[in-house]
Amino acid sequence: MLTLLASGMLLGLVFFTLGMSKGEGLKNIASTAMVVEELTEQRQELTRLQTKSRNTLDGIALRVGQMQAEITRLNAVGEHLAKKAKLDISEFDFNVLPAQGSAEVNDSVESFGEGQLLTDITQLEELISVRQQQLEMLDIFSSNKILSKTIRPAGLPVQKGWLSSHFGYRADPFSGKRTFHHGVDIAGKNGSNVVAVASGIVTFADDKNGYGYLIEIDHGEGYVTRYGHNKEILIKTGDLVKQSDVIAKMGSTGRSTGPHVHFEVLKNGKKINPRKFLYASR
Repeated sequence: MLTLLASGMLLGLVFFTLGMSKGEGLKNIASTAMVVEELTEQRQELTRLQTKSRNTLDGIALRVGQMQAEITRLNAVGEHLAKKAKLDISEFDFNVLPAQGSAEVNDSVESFGEGQLLTDITQLEELISVRQQQLEMLDIFSSNKILSKTIRPAGLPVQKGWLSSHFGYRADPFSGKRTFHHGVDIAGKNGSNVVAVASGIVTFADDKNGYGYLIEIDHGEGYVTRYGHNKEILIKTGDLVKQSDVIAKMGSTGRSTGPHVHFEVLKNGKKINPRKFLYASR
């Protein structure tokens, strides 16, 4: 009996020991699996961050390349203007970086963040675009001869059309009452081209009261022209337009009885008879 009892206790101890060893093994296996899973997730996150950084750098490199091309174009225009104005080329060398300096010593070594860098690049792109327009305008208007010729309204504001209503008093087409007409109406085919009669800057391009879709262009030296009742506007406020550029499509928007352009000319803020400009040569 004692022998059997001792044998049973011995077997129990053996099985208990085996069970404990197996449990520890399973626990170790589970811990190893968790470590592997965490390492896999970290590797995937690292790959995602590397891809994001690569894409960001590629995008920045592309935008910097585009800006370099625009700056090259601006330099060419600047050199052309400097020669045209007979300036000292040594003072306007566009191949040399402009001199810079600072009276303060800044010990900061903080680098630009990605967000700030992208914001600065966007602002620089906008500035380059504005400078491009300004230089183009200077190139067009730098000569007094060219200036006087292109800013003075000349010709019809359409490629095809006929004069349907004159400047001055007339019977209103809606009420029949005697009213003053501040411009001329030039009728034509719906959707036909409306053109600028002089070079200038677009100061308004939108819907306006009875004018319908209206374009207003400031030509300098007090001249402003207006083109009303358009079907479609092809330019926007702030655009630089040249004489004879197509700016809209003829329509009948606003207070209108049919496809035509209501054309006005202002001199120093006062509406004047456009007739003398309609048949002037460009």
